[in-house]
Amino acid sequence: MTDDGRSALSSPPDLELREVSKRFGHVVALDAVSLLIERGEFLTLLGPSGCGKTTTLRIVAGFEYQTAGSVRIRGESVDGVPPYRRNANTVFQNYALFPHLNVFDNVAFGLRVKGLPVTERRRAVGQALEQVRLSGLETRRPHELSGGQQQRVALARALVNRPAILLLDEPLGALDLKLRKEMQLELKRVHREVGITFIYVTHDQEEALTMSDRIAVMNAGRVVQLGSPKEIYRQPRTPFVANFVGVSNLLEGVVCARRDGMATVALPGGWRFEKPCSEPPAPDQKVLVAVRPEDVRIGGAGGELPGEIEDVIYLGSRVTLVVRLAGGAVIHAEDAASRTAEAYGVGDRVHVGWDGGDCVIFDHASGRLVS
Repeated sequence: MTDDGRSALSSPPDLELREVSKRFGHVVALDAVSLLIERGEFLTLLGPSGCGKTTTLRIVAGFEYQTAGSVRIRGESVDGVPPYRRNANTVFQNYALFPHLNVFDNVAFGLRVKGLPVTERRRAVGQALEQVRLSGLETRRPHELSGGQQQRVALARALVNRPAILLLDEPLGALDLKLRKEMQLELKRVHREVGITFIYVTHDQEEALTMSDRIAVMNAGRVVQLGSPKEIYRQPRTPFVANFVGVSNLLEGVVCARRDGMATVALPGGWRFEKPCSEPPAPDQKVLVAVRPEDVRIGGAGGELPGEIEDVIYLGSRVTLVVRLAGGAVIHAEDAASRTAEAYGVGDRVHVGWDGGDCVIFDHASGRLVS
């Protein structure tokens, strides 16, 4: 067995980062990042601008070299290896197509450099274009294609070499919203069909949740949580993840009692709720309560948190109610449009609450996950 518990006979992961750090002068862009990515995974690096996600991708691609740590692709170290000798290809946001070459020649470029015979090039390019649904457009130039078609050409050019890893650096960022959503589904389809490991960089939370097998949420050069989309969304491990991935209401509270695996949390306004906890926090501990808008109950009366509706945001299939609580905090509650659109209006007095099992609580001072 290896140090990480893997069988010595099993295939190595497609990508392994070991304590990878990167400094630009006095700026720490990456701080001891470690990742293990298995074959065929779709992993997304998600985070705000400046969090280190693109730097991570560039180090894997070989466009940057790490200051410390090591990178291994399919068990082999690529430290110091130039990009063209790594078993990885990159798809960029700006497509990076050759404007003077047609679609076929753009896709075939890498194969021609490798000296692949003409017949094999034609077969490989035809297969790649079929995978991205561009068959029949071989003779068009990039300027004769839509943005989505250009992105597919860039994807075909990266796939035609059959790399171990496909690196995608915000490849849908230049597309309009409707086309972006269509391309998300196309990328998922292509990933399933080709079976190549995809490592995807984005700051778009919905995109990451839609496409990924796992998500690595990054902040300030570190991976702060790694898990499935459901784990990241429903079980955030820090207030940053809770607030960055989707929308979370963060409210201050205090633990007022604990018993039999339950903590009773009191919120400003007088409402108390019980939260199941494996190790309930001590009484009087200050906490942050994170609850998703879709988990917030809203009603005209009751013993929960009183407030007043400040805004009603219509989003088509759903409505978000912005409620100013009696203590001054603002909370968002979301419901299906058919039930909510005509039920409440600005200025209505309401009460909001939620089930204890639908929220997450953090220690107020440290941000440590309590339950």
